Amino acid sequence: MTTSVETPSDRPVLRSLAQPVVLLAAMWVIRLADAILPGSWNRLFGVQSWHFWGLDGLILAPLLHANFWHLLSNTIPFLVFGLLIAFDGKARFWSVTGIVAVISGAGAWLINSPGTVTVGASGLVFGYFGYLLARAFVAPSMGHRVLYAVIGIVVGVTYGAGMIAGILFAHYGVSWQAHLFGAIGGVVAAYALRPRQDR
Repeated sequence: MTTSVETPSDRPVLRSLAQPVVLLAAMWVIRLADAILPGSWNRLFGVQSWHFWGLDGLILAPLLHANFWHLLSNTIPFLVFGLLIAFDGKARFWSVTGIVAVISGAGAWLINSPGTVTVGASGLVFGYFGYLLARAFVAPSMGHRVLYAVIGIVVGVTYGAGMIAGILFAHYGVSWQAHLFGAIGGVVAAYALRPRQDR
C-alpha cells in the first residue's frame, strides 16, 4: 500500500484553488441566512442605482442573491471560471474579482434606472469569462499564450452563446448592465494585471 504525500509546492496551488470555493460557500451561507432571518439584505447591501448609499454594493452585491435559484444558476460557471483563474494564484484571483466587482457594479449603478437594486454573482461570472478570453492576448510568453488561448476557446465554445444571450437578450429582472460591465471589467483586469515586460 502506497500513500501520496503532499509536497510544499502543492500547498500554494491548493490554497489558491480554495479561494473561489470559499467565496462561493460564503454566498450560500449568506443566501441561507437571508432566507431565514426577517427582512431582506438585498436592498440594504445591493447596488442601488443613483443612490450614493448604494455604492457599498460594489463590493457586497456579488455575495447576495434574490433567491436560491438565482444563486444556483451562478454556481457552476462561477466555480469553473473561478478555479481556472485561481490556478494563477490567490492574488490574481482576488485582484480579478475586485476589479470586475467594481466595474460591474459601477456600470449597473450608473446605467440602471434610479433606485434599481442589483445583486448577484453574475457580474463576476461575466467578468471571469471576459478575463479568460482576454488574457491570452497579454500572456508573457508564447507557451502561456497558447495555453490561455486553448482555455479561452474551450470556455468560449462552451459558454459563449449563453454569455452573449445574457447581455443581448436578458429578460425582465436580469441586469444586462451588470453582465456587460462585468465582461468589460474582465478585459480591463486582464490588461491591468498583465505581466510587465522588462525594458
